[in-house]
Amino acid sequence: MIAILVSSAIAFIIAVSATNYLIKILRAYKIGQQIREDGPKRHVTKAGTPTMGGIAILIGLILGYAAAHANLGVPISKQALTLIGVTIGAGLVGFLDDFIKVRKERSLGLTKSAKITGQIVVAAAFAFVAHYVLHVPSTINFVRSGGFTINVPTPLWIIFAIVVVIGSSNAVNLTDGLDGLAGGSAIFSFGALTIVGYWEFRHYAVYHINGSLDLAIVMVGMVGGLAGFLWWNAAPAKIFMGDTGSLAIGAALGAATLLMGLDLWLPILAGLFVIVTLSVVIQVISFRAFGRRVFKMAPLHHHFELMGWPETTVIVRFWMIAGVFTALAMGLFYADFLSLGPLAKP
Repeated sequence: MIAILVSSAIAFIIAVSATNYLIKILRAYKIGQQIREDGPKRHVTKAGTPTMGGIAILIGLILGYAAAHANLGVPISKQALTLIGVTIGAGLVGFLDDFIKVRKERSLGLTKSAKITGQIVVAAAFAFVAHYVLHVPSTINFVRSGGFTINVPTPLWIIFAIVVVIGSSNAVNLTDGLDGLAGGSAIFSFGALTIVGYWEFRHYAVYHINGSLDLAIVMVGMVGGLAGFLWWNAAPAKIFMGDTGSLAIGAALGAATLLMGLDLWLPILAGLFVIVTLSVVIQVISFRAFGRRVFKMAPLHHHFELMGWPETTVIVRFWMIAGVFTALAMGLFYADFLSLGPLAKP
């Protein structure tokens, strides 16, 4: 428990400090966000705001994790290192995307093919390590093996894992459109995963998840890193996380649930990100098939902006939705635990 507290506290302090320093550096070199021309008109004033703030989140996560293992007796696990690895890998893909945007002064960075190729490489590397090195079974679970579980062939599980990591990564990326929206919403998800990781550690005989405590330390480090970044990213944002942050956060979310045996629990936990992603899918299908738009603009948060909602209203209400989904996910997780009867000993 002490290691968990240390990880979150150090990650928060580092992220707050690193983000502030990053803002000064980026402003000095005039490195700022390019705003998409077809976006809400009120966003034009955000042009030039420093971006790539996800760097500070990752620094906070890494140093928070390292501090949690400084003479506190918690062994470093391969599971946690793998999770940090896929997070950094996705962050590097995002960094390249952000770098091209600011270098060429345009709102588009990597080409779609280059971006998805990079994501596939990172996700595939994670999937192979998870299965062949960490021995994650080729099963698709709700919240634990032995409950609602689907056994699949290894190649199918590898594909499933790749889709989960990439899908989760892009879902957070799509949600990152308003000041603090993605970061604040993700704090709910990672907070819940911290609790679940610790719970799986205390009840190893039920869940059989190796490295669950260390995974909880990574998750709470992400909470601290996001909170520290949000200090500066809250509306009106002084810096954006960019794809460096959003792709990394999403990949971490998807990879963590796979390592913790929470495959089918993820869509509930990340319900807000799922809804935002579906709004884009619906918009594209509707326009291409019928020539009509269901929403004034996609992703969904821009639709409400164009309806006249103030940006902060959209953000806070979406945070509330994220909180509701998190509460629902935690309730289902605990209900499953109680269903075990005599094995359910808190």
